[in-house]
Amino acid sequence: MQVDLAPSPNFNDRKFPVDMLVLHYTGMDSGDAALARMRDPASEVSAHYMVWEDGRIVQLVGEDKRAWHAGVSSWQGDDDLNSRSIGVEIVNGGHDVPLADGTLPPYPDVQINAVIALCHSILANHDIPQSRIVAHSDIAPARKTDPGEHFPWARLAASGIGLWPTAAIDQESGTPLRAGAGGEAVSSLQEDLTRIGYGLSITGTYDDATGLTVLAFQRRWRPGHLSGEADFQTRNLIRSVRDLGGRQEPGV
Repeated sequence: MQVDLAPSPNFNDRKFPVDMLVLHYTGMDSGDAALARMRDPASEVSAHYMVWEDGRIVQLVGEDKRAWHAGVSSWQGDDDLNSRSIGVEIVNGGHDVPLADGTLPPYPDVQINAVIALCHSILANHDIPQSRIVAHSDIAPARKTDPGEHFPWARLAASGIGLWPTAAIDQESGTPLRAGAGGEAVSSLQEDLTRIGYGLSITGTYDDATGLTVLAFQRRWRPGHLSGEADFQTRNLIRSVRDLGGRQEPGV
């Protein structure tokens, strides 16, 4: 795996050891534009790596340093995720620069192959649990949608990168939990989401934060159903992912 250097000035020292991997899309018109932004001191944005559509990889910040990619975010009770993570930007317009027909641009196979190789290299260098390989949208569901519902998480999981539930989704049963719902079922849903890692208060009310968190979960694990409502299948998937690798209590 060849990695070229394109140093960015946008980094500082870590406060914690690396135990997370965060995947993003660039969400810009081109890789050149994204690279220029991450190397511009005025932007105060960077990542450790960027992967082009043709599979080329550039490193902007050393893995021992704190790149500025996660922003305000949390996972499994932790914050300052920039200090804890390696950030990988994948060149793709995503929701910000869709195709002319309004659909999301695809990730070419050669690009995903490069992402997989890069992730394996990162995992070989750091003790990163599978439950802490995340999307930007996982750690900041109110702000971010990347790397998007078209990112092939199942393919990465088949290569040993991240979690993917294998249990079949049962048929629909019961009323979906949606905005305005409340009670024990909502509290249980919120508890399961926090055990996976999502930063969510357990209020017993299906508020905006809960809807956005469910949508972020669907974007990653049920990309064909982006409702923000916790129907029967979504709740089953949440429990499956919880049991695969979520922590028993946030922050433990």
